[in-house]
Amino acid sequence: MIELEEVPLLHNPVMIAAFEGWNDAGEAASAAIEHLAAIWGAEPVSALDPEDYYDFQVNRPRVSTEDGTRRITWRTTRILVAQGTGLGRDVILVQGVEPSFRWRAFAIELMEFAAEHGVTLCLTLGALMADVAHSRPIPVTTTAAVERVRERYDAELSSYEGPTGITGVLADAAVQVGIDSVSCWAAVPHYAGHTPSPKATLSLIARLEDLFDATIDRGELEDDAHAWERGIDELAAADTEVLEYVESLEEAQDTAELPEASGDAIAKEFERYLRRRGNLGPGAEPPPQL
Repeated sequence: MIELEEVPLLHNPVMIAAFEGWNDAGEAASAAIEHLAAIWGAEPVSALDPEDYYDFQVNRPRVSTEDGTRRITWRTTRILVAQGTGLGRDVILVQGVEPSFRWRAFAIELMEFAAEHGVTLCLTLGALMADVAHSRPIPVTTTAAVERVRERYDAELSSYEGPTGITGVLADAAVQVGIDSVSCWAAVPHYAGHTPSPKATLSLIARLEDLFDATIDRGELEDDAHAWERGIDELAAADTEVLEYVESLEEAQDTAELPEASGDAIAKEFERYLRRRGNLGPGAEPPPQL
């Protein structure tokens, strides 16, 4: 671990991690970390030595010029600390690129840092391409392996079996060392998943608000999400086959989500609305169940 700055004393910290690459359709998860780092003024405190984990022919270093001086920046995974987040706890952000090799050592190094600084929850963010419509709310699936954690964070047990990415390895490593672990995955429309998807990033931020029962500044994400949706609308309208496909996805998604229009779901959405307006403080009563 390369120390950049001294790590301050942290209050009940949570670790939130996302990685560029296989786990990051539409760059939604990595953009969520960038957004959180920006709005919370997170400061880098450590970095993993890139020599240990990256193939530089895949993740090439970058050359830049600053004040007339040429310098090389090595791509790696950085650890940032944010305090005064409004969540009632400090946050450790893990921002980087999926490693090329030595994944177990990579996960162990991050978990050692987490344990050293008192992390009680490891939250991994990811995004995958799926058969969903860009014009509908982006689904976010929240999973946890431990029943107690699932009950606390309204998560489900993942039924996925198959290849996994570094987020899956890190989530498992957290469980192995006794740190609560939760994963949030946004479903990005596969026909629009090869460009940045701010709408999916916004959905991940909204899910974090639910998990922490707090408001997170969205900055320009909502405007960017609307612009992204309008752009996909225009592309779909120019191709009859794509338009028909999107309409079929909309119909299927609307039908599947009908059961979600329950009193609990409506109350949760109303609670989020009040919280964002500043009318629902930590001690206020939530809206009545419908």
